[in-house]
Amino acid sequence: MTDIEIANTVKLKPIIEIASKLGIDPDTIEQYGKYKAKLPLSLIDPAKMQGKHLILVSAISPTPAGEGKTTVSIGLTEGLNRIGKKTTVVLREPSLGPVFGIKGGATGGGYSQVLPMEDINLHFTGDFNAIEKAHNLLAALIDNNIQSKTSTLGLDPRTVTWKRVMDMNDRSLRHIIVGLGGTTSGIPRETGFDITAASEVMAILCLAENFADLKERLGNIFVGYTYDKKPVYARDLNAHGAMAALLKEAIKPNLVQTIEGNPAIIHGGPFANIAQGTNSVLATKMGLSLSDYVVTEAGFGFDLGAEKFMDIKCVKAGLNPSAVVLVATVRALKYHGGAKLDSLKEENTEALRKGIENLEKHVENMKKFNICPVVALNKFITDTDAEIQIIADKCKELEVPMEVAEVWAKGGEGAEKLAILTAKVAEQCTSKFQPLYDWNWSIEKKIETIAKEIYGAMAIDYTAQAKSDLKKIMALGLDKLPVCIAKTQKSLSDNPKLLGRPKDFIVTVRQLEIAAGAGFIIPITGEIMRMPGLPDVPAAEHIDIDENGQIRGLF
Repeated sequence: MTDIEIANTVKLKPIIEIASKLGIDPDTIEQYGKYKAKLPLSLIDPAKMQGKHLILVSAISPTPAGEGKTTVSIGLTEGLNRIGKKTTVVLREPSLGPVFGIKGGATGGGYSQVLPMEDINLHFTGDFNAIEKAHNLLAALIDNNIQSKTSTLGLDPRTVTWKRVMDMNDRSLRHIIVGLGGTTSGIPRETGFDITAASEVMAILCLAENFADLKERLGNIFVGYTYDKKPVYARDLNAHGAMAALLKEAIKPNLVQTIEGNPAIIHGGPFANIAQGTNSVLATKMGLSLSDYVVTEAGFGFDLGAEKFMDIKCVKAGLNPSAVVLVATVRALKYHGGAKLDSLKEENTEALRKGIENLEKHVENMKKFNICPVVALNKFITDTDAEIQIIADKCKELEVPMEVAEVWAKGGEGAEKLAILTAKVAEQCTSKFQPLYDWNWSIEKKIETIAKEIYGAMAIDYTAQAKSDLKKIMALGLDKLPVCIAKTQKSLSDNPKLLGRPKDFIVTVRQLEIAAGAGFIIPITGEIMRMPGLPDVPAAEHIDIDENGQIRGLF
């Protein structure tokens, strides 16, 4: 059966029953139908977070073969609950762009899913819509201020960096000209669209601690300069109050359930290759307030989402992960070793031994943060005993515990051994998380540290534009912010073609963007698209609905 067919066989529990598992009064939640609800921020209690275990799930460098990070996160949660650990999975919300593009559904797979998967994948509770509207409100206010003759800040349109966003893959909107149509239609200028997941408002929502913090961060969004070179922020346009008002409901985390009827909190959805790649601070803290264990994930490989989770989110929110689970698959490692995509079902120990260098590097990176690592081998039916043994031997050599998981086919049952191991590691871990760098370091030193230590780069190069951006950041006094490097997810390097564990490469920083509201600087490396395009055959072509309202094709 497909994922959606499996999901449709499950009799969902009313969301009030799921809330009761967390000790939440049914009158406290805000229901969105029978199976979804918003959770009030009042449920976050720092005192209740003490002594709880936060488990991060990350992965090796992604491949077209897929690694199943979300599926393992959900399955591990099911497994932990099966062995008597009160556990909530805390995940990001799917973006419609990938859902209609390549991925199809993005709520796990097989018997390891969060439900109702159709709702979660398609609009959910409207958080992305609210973020999109708040973002585009600022864009409208910017253009209105430029147009105005009586109430203007003197904003130089040539310096405005704020684009518009929409939650769809549409490459034709990457670069556009607005303001055409005469004097009443605005001032013509170049701009464009990013995907909503790349919006700074999304990043802000996921890092904000409360409404006051949210509004302050929105006000700190850097817009551009006046003609006399004075910086302009969203607060100067009086935009932040209205933007925050639009996010009144979106700031609240969402409660749903897993296939096995365990709580799942889903909130926020920044991509890890162009943003911080983790769910909201509020959702994570809420999970820790309501459960003994929280399983969460960071997007793409450890070099992207997990690094940002550690160096930005954990430092900002004061989080201390008890363990980190690195997801790997036999077929992905064979791909990193040079095996062709259409041959990954065939045993190939030679390619596996070569590609396992990617796993080795990610394990090394995990240890750089002084955290307790676990490797989860997401098993597929085509994996052979010989291939599994090679990975087990390598993990033993690296002195990192490993367990096989069969979560797609067996759900929580297939993750019980992984759950026992992960719980043991989390409970016995005595080391305290250590970030890779100090926020007070220079921007260049922070970038260099990540590129050399995590990616394995030999050196860093800066374009003329990047050097100019560095001067601007210094002048604005924003150089003490952390860095959120935009980089391809396909490689440890900034070149997507360099698979496995590349060496002796140079990372080129093309430009640096200011995300003062989010509270970080974005160095852009390689060719990063913040508005993806659709593939030749989009997943949307296979999605349909019948006369009974039953959706098909979400994988």
